[in-house]
Amino acid sequence: MPLTPSNDHPDIVWHALSADAVARQLGTSAQTGLHPDEATRRLAAHGPNRLPASPRRPAWRRLLAQFHNVLIYVMLGSAAVTAALGHWIDTGVLLGAVIINALIGFVQEGKAESALDAIRRMLSPQATVLRGSERQMVAAEQLVPGDVVLLASGDKVPADLRIVSAKSLRADEAVLTGESVPSDKTGAPVAEDAALGDRRGMLYSGTLVAAGTAVGVVVATGSRTELGRISTLLAQVEASTTPLMRQIARFSHWLAGAILLFVALTFAIGVLWRGQAPSDMFMMAVALAASAIPEGLPAIMTITLALGVRRMAQHRAIVRHLPAVETLGSVTVICSDKTGTLTCNEMTVQRAITAERVYDVTGTGYAPQGGFQAGGRAVAPAEQPRLQAVARVDLLCNDATLHHGAEGWSLTGDPTEGALLTFALKAGLDSGATQAALPRIDAIPFESEHRFMATLHHDHAGHALIMVKGAPERVLDMCSTQASGPGEDDTAALDHTYWRRAVNDCAARALRVLAIAIKRVPAQQHTLSFDDMESGFTLLGLLGSMDPPRPEALAAVAECHAAGVRVKMITGDHAETARAIGAQLGLGLGRPALTGAEIELMDDDALREVVSGVDVFARASPEHKIRLVQALQARGEVVAMTGDGVNDAPALKRADVGVAMGKNGTEAAKDAAAMVLADDNFATLGAAVREGRGVYDNVRKFILFMLPTNGGEALVVFAAIAFALQLPLTAAQVLWINLATSGTLGLALAFEPTEHDVMRRPPRDPRESLLSGLFVWRVLMVSLLMAAASLGLFLWELERGAGLEKARTMAVSAVVASEMFYLLSSRHILRSALTREGLLGNPQALVAIAVCALLQLAFVHTPWLQAVFGSVDLSPGEWLRVLLAGAMVFAIAEIEKLVLRRTAMKTSHLKMQKTRTS
Repeated sequence: MPLTPSNDHPDIVWHALSADAVARQLGTSAQTGLHPDEATRRLAAHGPNRLPASPRRPAWRRLLAQFHNVLIYVMLGSAAVTAALGHWIDTGVLLGAVIINALIGFVQEGKAESALDAIRRMLSPQATVLRGSERQMVAAEQLVPGDVVLLASGDKVPADLRIVSAKSLRADEAVLTGESVPSDKTGAPVAEDAALGDRRGMLYSGTLVAAGTAVGVVVATGSRTELGRISTLLAQVEASTTPLMRQIARFSHWLAGAILLFVALTFAIGVLWRGQAPSDMFMMAVALAASAIPEGLPAIMTITLALGVRRMAQHRAIVRHLPAVETLGSVTVICSDKTGTLTCNEMTVQRAITAERVYDVTGTGYAPQGGFQAGGRAVAPAEQPRLQAVARVDLLCNDATLHHGAEGWSLTGDPTEGALLTFALKAGLDSGATQAALPRIDAIPFESEHRFMATLHHDHAGHALIMVKGAPERVLDMCSTQASGPGEDDTAALDHTYWRRAVNDCAARALRVLAIAIKRVPAQQHTLSFDDMESGFTLLGLLGSMDPPRPEALAAVAECHAAGVRVKMITGDHAETARAIGAQLGLGLGRPALTGAEIELMDDDALREVVSGVDVFARASPEHKIRLVQALQARGEVVAMTGDGVNDAPALKRADVGVAMGKNGTEAAKDAAAMVLADDNFATLGAAVREGRGVYDNVRKFILFMLPTNGGEALVVFAAIAFALQLPLTAAQVLWINLATSGTLGLALAFEPTEHDVMRRPPRDPRESLLSGLFVWRVLMVSLLMAAASLGLFLWELERGAGLEKARTMAVSAVVASEMFYLLSSRHILRSALTREGLLGNPQALVAIAVCALLQLAFVHTPWLQAVFGSVDLSPGEWLRVLLAGAMVFAIAEIEKLVLRRTAMKTSHLKMQKTRTS
């Protein structure tokens, strides 16, 4: 009884069954197809051949999500309290900060992920089917299991098909397997456990027919196809939060708790110990909370990340999600796809072997730039007749075409044939002149059954030649002689041992080998038959080609290793090819490659144990890629994943930062990724890592600048309450410092250039706190200094008989002056600011200081601001005291950095001495 509902029997291994068995199982016939009524019934049973749409999060929910932040909750609570007390200016400032931050986040998240939509767009809109013995065009959505589909070169495969018959069929399955060249397809069954890329009898939805024709039976539609399985996998993958977001979340909880505890303690001291009225102490507590909350942190962080996005765009790295900017700077492992990222995605002949010589061919890609070397020395190809003969066959026995345009050289046709054309042009042949001299008369196209291509050519002098290229073992069987000797037409008996050894040597280098041969025939012959191909050929040579590593990728991998970032290559290609490319890139040296079949046999614990020791993974499926990313993350690694195919999309989404290829990447990969490389170049990723580290540095510098300002203000208010003093700062004045001056100055740190040694540091530990021991000490020290400067001037002015407004104006100005001086010190965490670079290296910092000075002058001397904030005019002598207070903070901060640098040098020196002694 036929198992017609294929979609209900996913356990059937279709690629292991013969074509006849598949037809029987599905109750169909390759000659007649399904009856139209049966097709209608099955469509109702299985549903349309499309992927289910994913539910979208409405805009209002995305907007509300922007307020889900502990610091935002504290700011909203403070705004509610100030509103209840009628302090509308304070309320407006707080709510303004909250709304601006929410809008920035909402706009950035507006680019909603549409990876599933992109996969759906890959489905073929139309298909040619046999129904009731009639050929007809139907919408791809109407295909059902058992439909017989007819395909030709250039068609997109509309569903998963079991091939019934094929002629010269090759399929481009790069989106699913990552292989750089089209796969040969036949109707023969393969082993049940064959990897996706080895299933020669199957065609998969969303792939392309690169050459030939085929008849296939639909075995799976919709979400049961390989494409649908990846779509389901993608929908199930939860995107991970970035290390900085996790750190900021922990920091926000810690800071909110500390602020609330500090405020509660202060309120209790004032009411219970100092006997203050609860209503007065409540206002003081509000002022204290306002002073401690870093209102500008969310907005400044967003701006810092946005500036990182702009700088990365200059390196041709397009960031789709803001947090990915910083995450790149914290990656410890980069899992890279091979084809098109580490390699050129352009086949290149790298080795040519004749009977007398072995030539190494330089240059990469389809651009005919490069030369020939023999024995380590450059040779002129025009002086090498055997090489010229091989190149002539490469050019003429070829159906591909190279084009030279504004963006460089591009190919129409098979990648391997493109490599042969480039080889011929490097050898100095003129394409038009050579084809005119030896026009093609007839041809036998390449088919996987006979594994060669042959062409018949006539010159204009009464001679005819058959040219052939193909698999070495097949072409060697046709040959009885080899081109050898001093004369151009001299031959010798074929040396089978020499050529088989040469083939094995190329295979060991993971080169795809083609044999090149010719045969002279009578000038009267105008057609080619398989009988002509049996014997009598002269072997000219062998050519070894591969998709080579990008030259710039070699340097980029080395730079990543120097920065402590491990690079791992994960590909769907064969293990031998992956190992060879990995060795050229310095990956996996002395270590074996791990294949998808081996990963399949491991549980998660076993994979977690071995994953860090392996750098090359081959024949990896989408599930394998996700498991590898998860295994690395389980070991505490921060993982960046690159890819370009649909098969990469789930792993791109699961990684800490997914990186898709812009030129050759699928829309599904781009939409699942957080970043897109516009030039598909791994070296661009290295530059992005550098920028990401710079962004994280700038975030830390901003926090190190901001917290002492808030801490100093909080200590001033706390001291006033604890010692029953007049409040030195009002809530409105605190908000002026935090938003108008502190925000203006802190913004300058977002423009800090990346430090020169950033790629010589090891990656930071993703588990480390945003506030290290050094940071806590620095925050406490500078907070005390700013509090001492502000409170000291406040008390001094009161002691000298000044009014409360003047004393408060001096206190506010002392904090602002301390911030301006401390900004210069904050530009480097340990390095001195007393250098030309330290003082002048960031022009935006100087502009921010100038703007802040003007704002503070307006705060002190402008009548309408005096009315709002209760400030008064200051004399030149009073301004001098304010500047001296700020300079004192700067001087002590620089002395502290000097002590820390000398202590670090002594520690390093002692370690070196111990090492030498041991």
